Order: sequence, then structure tokens, then C-alpha cells
Amino acid sequence: MVGIVGKMSVRLNETQTIVDRMVNFFVEHEDLRTKSWFLSNAPGPLFMILGAYLYFCLYAGPRYMRDRKPFELKNTLLVYNAVQVLLSWVLFYEGYKGGWGGHYNFRCQPVTYATDPISMRMARAVWLYYIAKITELLDTVFFVLRKKQRQISFLHLYHHSLMPVCAFIGVKYFAGGHGTLLGFINSFIHIIMYAYYLLSAMGPKVQKYLWWKKYITILQIVQFLIIFVHTLQIQFQPNCNFPKSIAALLTFNAGLFTYMFSSFYVANYKKEAAAQAKLAAKKE
Repeated sequence: MVGIVGKMSVRLNETQTIVDRMVNFFVEHEDLRTKSWFLSNAPGPLFMILGAYLYFCLYAGPRYMRDRKPFELKNTLLVYNAVQVLLSWVLFYEGYKGGWGGHYNFRCQPVTYATDPISMRMARAVWLYYIAKITELLDTVFFVLRKKQRQISFLHLYHHSLMPVCAFIGVKYFAGGHGTLLGFINSFIHIIMYAYYLLSAMGPKVQKYLWWKKYITILQIVQFLIIFVHTLQIQFQPNCNFPKSIAALLTFNAGLFTYMFSSFYVANYKKEAAAQAKLAAKKE
């Protein structure tokens, strides 16, 4: 009996030690520069936004639209996508000037909590990226209002829900450094992606020239492969001061997204192309 109690006590102490380490890790890495910035102090408001988003997109929205005709939203989409193109361009430019244009090391870039102009420029870019991820939740809202339920896949919801959470962690604890390469590359791809959506919103006369949608998915897959390698190599650099646990999470997330986007590509483009080729062969 004494032995069992002793083992339970040891396990409890080990659990407490792990929890203490996690708490200390996040307390030590809290970025005081961004603490007072909008939606950056605590995760509560973000989780409320994401909860409302999922509730609307999965339940309230489809129920509201069930007996209604889809909204066209042409002018709304034109303005929205134009703003997203501009916002993505600003983020890409700020990411370049704030670090990845020459100040940062691609092999290992620790987080700096300094308040010099360049460090603060990157911190502001990380915060703006976080806000951008929240505004992108409107992508799904517009799908619901236009009754484009087929577009609202698990991948779409998972991606749109997770990215604001990842961005919040970046703002709250790591507003700079190695992990910001994801936002830098992602912003470049979003310039192209939202430009595509902007052109598509102009109507059928423009849509017939938009043959390059699948290449946006390819760019997204390449993006995650780059981030996978970029964060994985941190584990093999003992002298790199970027947190290896965070690098491991980024590696895992990049690997998961690579798999999910690759599966999406195969299901939506490769199989479709094979089906069309088979149909054409039958006609001949």
C-alpha cells in the first residue's frame, strides 16, 4: 500500500513539474511589447469570435439560408478581395523590411523582444497578420450567404479556425524570429489568391480566363513544405535559441497541412482531370 501511494506521489509530482514548466515557459516568453495591443492580451475574445464563426457557418447560417435565395454580394466581394490583396501586400512588404529581406538568418533566427525600430516593425507585422487571419473568417461567411456549402470542407474550416489561434500565439509570445517566415510566405501567396478571387468576382466574362486556380493550391503545398524543412532543421542546431518545442509544433502543423492540401489537390484536380480524360476517350 505504501509503495502504491509512493508511486502515485511521484507521478503527481512529475505532472506538476511538467505543468509548472509549461506555465513558466509561457510566462517567460510573454511579449510585453504586444500585451496592450487590440485582441492580444488574452485568448478569450478570440475564442468567442471563433465560437460565433463556427456556430454561424455550421448551424445558424445554413438554417437561415435554407429557404432563401443565395445572396449575390458582387460589390461586397469586389471590395473585400481588393482589401485582402492590399493587406497581404502590406504584410509581405513589412515582413521583408522587418526581417526576411536581410536582417534575419534563415537557418536560425531567435525571437528578440527589443524595442528598436526594426524589431518593432516585425512585431507590428505579426499583429497585423493576426488581425488579417480574423478578417479572413469572412471567406466562410460569404460562402454560407451565397449557399456555396460545397466549398465549406473540413480542411477549409480547420485551416480558417487554426490560423488565428497560431497567429495569436505568435503575437502573444513570439512576435518575431524564426516562426514569422510562415506569415511572410503566406502573405505573398494570399496576394495571388485574393487577386484570383477578385477577378472571379467580376463575373463570367473574366472567369473564363482564370485557368490557374489549381496552381494556387500547389503554391500552398510548396509553402508548407518550405516551413516543414525550415522549422525541422532547428532541432539539429543545439546552439539555436529559438524554442525547439515551438519549432516542433510548427513542423507538425506544416506536415499536417501539406498532407491535407495535397489530398485536396488530388481529390479536386487529379481525379477530375482523369475523369475528363476517360470521358473524352469514350466519346472518341
